[in-house]
Amino acid sequence: MAESTFSVLNLIGALASEDGSEIKFSIDSYKGYKYVSIRKYLKSETYSGPTKAGITLSPEIVGKINTALAALPEDYKAVQEGELGKYAKKQGLSIVLRVSSYMGSKGIDLRQWQEDETYTGWTKKGIRLPIEKLKEVKELFAKTAKYFEENK
Repeated sequence: MAESTFSVLNLIGALASEDGSEIKFSIDSYKGYKYVSIRKYLKSETYSGPTKAGITLSPEIVGKINTALAALPEDYKAVQEGELGKYAKKQGLSIVLRVSSYMGSKGIDLRQWQEDETYTGWTKKGIRLPIEKLKEVKELFAKTAKYFEENK
């Protein structure tokens, strides 16, 4: 029988921000299925813990994102804006990996895109990774992909 509770199996690593928050990469399990969670965590006087900003990815999608990120130039300043990949999560729902500017700042976006009879467009689920930390982002995805290769 599949386990019906959520559990964190392995913390892969984190990207620290100047404001004290961090983006954590972890391998989680729910009902016997392993997936990757990339989520922003706050640390403040009033609240410390996970936020709604985040996304979950299957091992297959992590492998594809890892390949797409590895192809980017080492110098983050040389990275061009645009879509790097669109990966089916389930019927009508995809994960889009892109480099874009928002409020004058370039970043790596991982967002859900919904396409069905009720709605077509971005959902609220997603995370923005700082382009300045491209090297660390690549390392975290490589480490995550390696975990799944070794733990099939």
